[in-house]
Amino acid sequence: MRHRKAGYKLGRTTAHRRSTLRNLAAGLFEHGQITTTIPRAKAMQPYVEKIITLAKRGDIHSRRLVAARLRDRVMADDEDKVERNRYGELKRGPKLVKHIFEEVAPRFQDRAGGYTRIVKLGVKRLGDKGELCVIQFVGDEDGPEIGGRPSTRRRTADRRTAYYAKVRKAGESKAKPKAEAAPAEPETPASGE
Repeated sequence: MRHRKAGYKLGRTTAHRRSTLRNLAAGLFEHGQITTTIPRAKAMQPYVEKIITLAKRGDIHSRRLVAARLRDRVMADDEDKVERNRYGELKRGPKLVKHIFEEVAPRFQDRAGGYTRIVKLGVKRLGDKGELCVIQFVGDEDGPEIGGRPSTRRRTADRRTAYYAKVRKAGESKAKPKAEAAPAEPETPASGE
């Protein structure tokens, strides 16, 4: 029996689940918000919040714990901070743990918890109808627009749905005048004239 065992299994083995959470958290720290399914977002939320709480402490032990949880990887967003060797391979770049400690944690220094929010998009993924949501940091209301641009498959499906609705409406409007033409009554002059 699985009574009182916290956490989401996400249909994965333990190693795959840890890797998924690590990659989702790294994406959230890099971009500020990500679109994912609701179970993944709910599983990731406490994981990210614990990392931010550790980063707020700011000591070397916390830095090592965060690096162990994320398996520190290189962020290659700022091209001026990136160095490449003569073969074009990444030699040095901004580190994710450094980014968390210097930019993310200070934003939440006065906050006791609840650093992320989950916003349901009301859209289902086209492949498997998984309900999508956006998980983002609190305080990013002025940041990137929630939802972003829909995928090509989503846009094509929306266009088809709109076209079929238009065709159906046109077919119904052609059928209605014929039905309404029969009971129409001739106009009678007003009694006052």
